[in-house]
Amino acid sequence: MTEVYRRIHVVGINSYIFKDLPSKLQDLFSKTENIAVPNLYFEEIKSWSKSGLGKKKSFFSSKSNNELVNWLRSKKTDVILISRGDPLWYGIGRILLENFSKDELSFYPSNACIQLAFSKLKIPWQDTVNISIHGRDSTKLIETLKTRPSSLAIITDSNNKSLEIIRKNLSELNLIDFYDFWLCEEIGFDDENIRKLNLKESLPSDISSLNIVVLTKTKKIFSNNNLPLFGINDSVFRTFDDRPNLLTKREVRVQILADLELPKHGVIWDIGAGCGSIGLEALKLRPNLDLFCIDKRIGSKALILENSKRLGVKPKFILEEDIIKTLNTSNLSSLEKPNRLVIGGCNKKTKLQIINKLAQSMRFGDIIVVPIIDIQTIEELKEQLENKKFKTNLNLIQTYKSLSISEGMRLEPNNPVFLLKGKKSI
Repeated sequence: MTEVYRRIHVVGINSYIFKDLPSKLQDLFSKTENIAVPNLYFEEIKSWSKSGLGKKKSFFSSKSNNELVNWLRSKKTDVILISRGDPLWYGIGRILLENFSKDELSFYPSNACIQLAFSKLKIPWQDTVNISIHGRDSTKLIETLKTRPSSLAIITDSNNKSLEIIRKNLSELNLIDFYDFWLCEEIGFDDENIRKLNLKESLPSDISSLNIVVLTKTKKIFSNNNLPLFGINDSVFRTFDDRPNLLTKREVRVQILADLELPKHGVIWDIGAGCGSIGLEALKLRPNLDLFCIDKRIGSKALILENSKRLGVKPKFILEEDIIKTLNTSNLSSLEKPNRLVIGGCNKKTKLQIINKLAQSMRFGDIIVVPIIDIQTIEELKEQLENKKFKTNLNLIQTYKSLSISEGMRLEPNNPVFLLKGKKSI
């Protein structure tokens, strides 16, 4: 093993003031000649030479590229490389470890900018998801936003218009009203500035290039006064925090509601209702319908009640139990039979049992719609409906959503869904 005679000291800072450094690091600067500094704040650090640092200093303006690596390799004596916050957290540390041995490197982290930002915002950050789009595309950001974390910290890049990309992604995913958007500039430095932006307005023109973004789930109170008649945005519906995808997406929901051919009066059953999006929007369109929501997940009743308030509607019954139990109960005969039936959120066997039990009491013109993601189940369900004298048709719903990236725009596919519709013909 080659003996190492010099070291690369990687120092994280959160201040441009030399005296803010611990005394140990002040001594290190005093005795080290070669100092590499990111070009964004090169002049501020170079001015430290006026603070009585001892021997003459040789400063190198770093762009964190191959030129920096070559400069570090050319030095035969100790070197200081300045970084922001923690060099091993989305910083220069990874690149250095790929190019130099661990024996050559010493790290002196300061507080990470995310840690400082949350301390200023006075928000716990142990459950925060951290993403960097500095020098990266926004694919991981988009994937993370789809999971709707309670808080999200984003390391930005001033060179690729990342603030505008974040704003567009939130809008495209219908999350503008879901998060508060905190812009944190120069965190830990004299010009520190934290402000909450309204993303429905243009971004400010005076933004520092040293910034990060923190998204925190909004506590906005929903009003049903401004809801559209049809096609309510997904963001209006509250869903399970740990399972945000248990919501029928707007594009599919619109087609299901159209296929139901909703009457002015009657009874609709929404089985596997989840957060209630299908049944509740049906009730908003046809207020005189009686709505039965059934879902076995614990907490589904509270979700449906919350969403019914947001939409200004009132289901007749919400059952938080397994549909099989409902079908086998002696009280089934006391429940109003459906004129419209949506069967989602259960396996093939359960869907077949539901059709077998409820379809026989449905009358001419009544409709069943079954959203299906497993193509293997279609034939049996279709055959069961036809045996019960339902005329069937099948549609494949495949939609794409445009998402902004640094290079422009891409189309992202939503999961395809088959809609099997049966209409009682006798």
